[in-house]
Amino acid sequence: MQALLQLALDFFGPPPDRPEPSQVENFGSNRPPALIPSAQKAPHFGAKTHAAVPPASAGTLVAPLVFRHPQARRELRLGDAVVGYALVRTRRRSIGFTVGAEGLCVRAPQAVTLAAIDAALQTKAGWIVRKLGETRARERRLQEARIVWGDGAQLPYLGRPLVVRLDPAAPVVGRLEGLPHAPATLRMGLPAGATPQQVRDAVQAWLGRSARAHFTQRLEHFAPQMGVRWQRLALTNARTRWGSARSDGSIRLNWRLMHFAPELLDYVVVHELAHLRVMDHSPRFWAEVAAVLPHHAQLRQRLREATAPHWDPD
Repeated sequence: MQALLQLALDFFGPPPDRPEPSQVENFGSNRPPALIPSAQKAPHFGAKTHAAVPPASAGTLVAPLVFRHPQARRELRLGDAVVGYALVRTRRRSIGFTVGAEGLCVRAPQAVTLAAIDAALQTKAGWIVRKLGETRARERRLQEARIVWGDGAQLPYLGRPLVVRLDPAAPVVGRLEGLPHAPATLRMGLPAGATPQQVRDAVQAWLGRSARAHFTQRLEHFAPQMGVRWQRLALTNARTRWGSARSDGSIRLNWRLMHFAPELLDYVVVHELAHLRVMDHSPRFWAEVAAVLPHHAQLRQRLREATAPHWDPD
């Protein structure tokens, strides 16, 4: 559920199909910088016991929010919420919190007592409850955006609605009609009785080809402006990152970005090209981005708030 040892730009996520939350910048030595959908990983705590915040008064009339991890075996009151969390004992030397789609997961050393863990959670109660609420709202949006695969399926394409029509007379690879100034229709050369999985696979293949053409054009547009050269483009289906770059000029971009407005795609492209000059997120890196996109901060925030549709055919 979280990006491990990855220099990350928190955004997201999703991302992709049920994007996995993560909202912190991690640093690793062997992997390329990556643009990651919104992260939700808390700071680490030592084993020192903290005084717990007392629970809400018994006279409270409003029922508390309840967040319960499927593997929760312990729960406690955090502010105005009841939180059941999964606990994983590890060899690590500190307590770590991660908020994901399933809820709160806590990793702690064997020697740390349950009371100490609960006390540490109380010190971050506001952050935990806020992130749990944000994650639940995001999951709700993902479910509402689930694509019903078949004739008439709808999905966003470059920020605009796109309707899929099954048309045996259309090319097998698909034909796009109506962009950019009219409602868009994607005619797929499939029979009316095509299964949801067949429709999904055909549309995904079409979107992948469209993504490669679009990303290539934007890389060729921005690279000369930034004085860099990219060597290879690979499309990814990553669940936790939108893009990454390597010092050898390799660029990886997530084809699901094609759901979003073109200016958001440009931000990701510029972000990764900037890494060909600066392989971190230092002020010098952001200066490279700002030289091409002065309003990059607004685009970054929009990308973090964006939600890609759910591609599960079930």
